[in-house]
Amino acid sequence: MASVPGSAAAAASATEINLPIRLSPLKYKTVRGSDRLTFSTNLCCFVTGTRRRRSIGKGYFAVRSVKISETNQKIDLESLNGPVDLAKLNSPFGLQSSDDSLGETKVITNARRKTKIVCTIGPSTSSREMIWKLAETGMNVARLNMSHGDHASHQKTIDLVREYNAQFEDKVVAIMLDTKGPEVRSGDVPQPILLKEGQEFNFTIKRGVSSENTVSVNYDDFVNDVEIGDILLVDGGMMSLVVKSKTKELVKCEVIDGGELNSRRHLNVRGKSANLPSITEKDWEDIKFGVDNKVDFYAVSFVKDAKVVHELKDYLKSSSADIHVIVKIESADSIPNLHSIISASDGAMVARGDLGAELPIEEVPLLQEEIIRKCHSMHKPVIVATNMLESMIKCPTPTRAEVSDIAIAVREGSDAVMLSGETAHGKAESDPSMATRGRGRGARMNDESGPTKRDDGDAMDD
Repeated sequence: MASVPGSAAAAASATEINLPIRLSPLKYKTVRGSDRLTFSTNLCCFVTGTRRRRSIGKGYFAVRSVKISETNQKIDLESLNGPVDLAKLNSPFGLQSSDDSLGETKVITNARRKTKIVCTIGPSTSSREMIWKLAETGMNVARLNMSHGDHASHQKTIDLVREYNAQFEDKVVAIMLDTKGPEVRSGDVPQPILLKEGQEFNFTIKRGVSSENTVSVNYDDFVNDVEIGDILLVDGGMMSLVVKSKTKELVKCEVIDGGELNSRRHLNVRGKSANLPSITEKDWEDIKFGVDNKVDFYAVSFVKDAKVVHELKDYLKSSSADIHVIVKIESADSIPNLHSIISASDGAMVARGDLGAELPIEEVPLLQEEIIRKCHSMHKPVIVATNMLESMIKCPTPTRAEVSDIAIAVREGSDAVMLSGETAHGKAESDPSMATRGRGRGARMNDESGPTKRDDGDAMDD
């Protein structure tokens, strides 16, 4: 006779016991790759590990969990590369029992989203109520953007996420610390500045300057790096200016494409990268903060080569820190080194905002596809980010183009998609959790209908 699960013998041997399972009719003709199946029988003699795969027709199922009691037990199985013909499910598939008696097996299907959702936590979502709501509506990873806030505010977020995880053990939310990196940003402004086409506007290296036509930048060599005729892109290309002249402290520009300039907006010079180290002194302070708090991921900004990844991993090893390194592909300098950068990392992020600012924007879709393909070939998870649901910062529903954008990212095989301003500073009248809910529905639908993801389990769960 087989060992009863939970006994010492069962734990030691971890032997699989086979059982021919018969299934009651399902509502659907096929079981798709995103369906979650719960099999229930009246037997209690199962010993199995997690994520073991058994072939059923065209697909595979992975055992996700087993719950056992005196009268019944449940096995959660996940289809990894459906669709699967239901007729195939009525045949034995790798579970046996020495007990010949078998009752009808009940099958419950629930759509399960395979593409993860990364949410940036900001002023609109830093409360306990909103973090709970984001988690309940689909957030898998809480992102801490170290370009904003301080350690005290981020510590509060970490504590709230850990509180949620302790309360709901079956819905664990991971924590990602996103480094500021060698960013050139505008200074603080007391209120948004409206830039109009043809207007003269200046950037100065003097700290604390803010007026209707001049704002400071945080990079002392900004004046030396830019040249007359350069195109400056603000906030990932949402606004653009051309450099007309410069002095020792001032860069004088003319607005090409206007918009609303807020505090600490990112500045790019098209076709150029700032002469700054990939990991700054501030980044190292933030990285140590992440080690102390045992975060799950680092998203490293503006990685230009694999050297910086090895340097960070050496530091983490010396600190005995088990933290995954996600490289952000957002610099023109990183494109020639894509293979070595991704190979050295634990995963990559397609940071389309800055990538589209440093390179022609029409090249970004092809680069996104190429980065996803390279990550797949190396079995590394990949995240697509920036402007996924930008309209939902102010509106309760996404545009058709945004829905299509998410669909393309999912169908290309992205393991996760990321929300930035949508959740960080969405307007009060537009509930930021709506973006998570909407993205979850879109990702799940395209998981079901799109091409199969690579067959290596849930990459972001590893």
